[in-house]
Amino acid sequence: MPAELRVSGSAPTVAADSPQPLALARWCASHGWPVHPLVPGRKTPAASCSSCRQPGHDHRTCLCRTEGRWCHGFHAATLDMNRIQQWWGQHPQMGVAVACGPANLVVIDLDTHPTTPPDRNRLLPGISIADDIDVSAMTTGFHTMAVLAALRGQPNPADDDTTLRVRTPSGGLHIWYRATDGRRWQSSAGSGKNRALAWQVDIRAEGGYIVAPGTRTDAGVYTPVGTPRIPAPLPAWLAHELQRTHHLPASHVPAPRPVPGRARQAVAAARHGGDPVVAVLGTVLAEVADCASTPEGAGFSEKLNRAAYTVGGLVAAGHLDEHDGRTALLEAARHARPGQEHRAEAIIRSGMTAGARRPLTPGSRP
Repeated sequence: MPAELRVSGSAPTVAADSPQPLALARWCASHGWPVHPLVPGRKTPAASCSSCRQPGHDHRTCLCRTEGRWCHGFHAATLDMNRIQQWWGQHPQMGVAVACGPANLVVIDLDTHPTTPPDRNRLLPGISIADDIDVSAMTTGFHTMAVLAALRGQPNPADDDTTLRVRTPSGGLHIWYRATDGRRWQSSAGSGKNRALAWQVDIRAEGGYIVAPGTRTDAGVYTPVGTPRIPAPLPAWLAHELQRTHHLPASHVPAPRPVPGRARQAVAAARHGGDPVVAVLGTVLAEVADCASTPEGAGFSEKLNRAAYTVGGLVAAGHLDEHDGRTALLEAARHARPGQEHRAEAIIRSGMTAGARRPLTPGSRP
């Protein structure tokens, strides 16, 4: 980790100088946390290009990410060390943020904004507070989180010294946890009417980002508290509370997703004979696509890596166009694990690079 984030002896604070953004971005990526740049001195994502700022522009079909630009904020977050070097090496003044969803992070954000408290029934959504209880002192997220924990007979997350906690320049606190059950927890704001854990308590998860510890803004440094620098698993009681307060997508039985064009053609060729190159490709793509029927425990990462390795070998041997191979891999990955494009792209990039070192001729072992 960056030297400024290390702990010496029992000292709980960081060094006076915050870590260099490039080193910090690399450190975050090494933990599997995709990163994206922030506007220098601020906690907002770096601006998109002029084309991406046009009304109706869709980040899902935008080419900027594949061309190495940071347009669309956390949607462009990456684990690619070359891209990280490009971004922060050329723009060392930019801050660092982590895309929470692809990183499997759930960050509890306790705020201290000087605003008027809402009606008592919105302090802890779904929990009634009797009229004879004085709630005038519940003015921050620290207060509402402490009350929620006390009501459940659980330790206050603000005091959790087993996980990464980060003090914000405004006096708030980010409590980092790691999702371990494969559920895609959703982000929320503490003032939200349909999804909220507690007043002045935001949730940073799928569809959100968090400022990386050690980042310096004009307001100050996001400073780690205590010794842990790695998020602990999300406590079971907090997972229950998040589920109770609608932090999971609505339950439904998903309709079968059609396998996209290039992947479907390759899979069909593998299963019914045909061109040996396409058959080899189709075999490994079929393994990836079949993961769609098993949300967890299907070995998706290993199967996608094997497919990417095979594609890399076919490309190196001149049997397959690199763009066509990469497109087929991405289509199969999106079919099997929609919403995990960043993770899939990192696996594909790594697998194809490794496979390119061993050109593959159909009939040989990949």
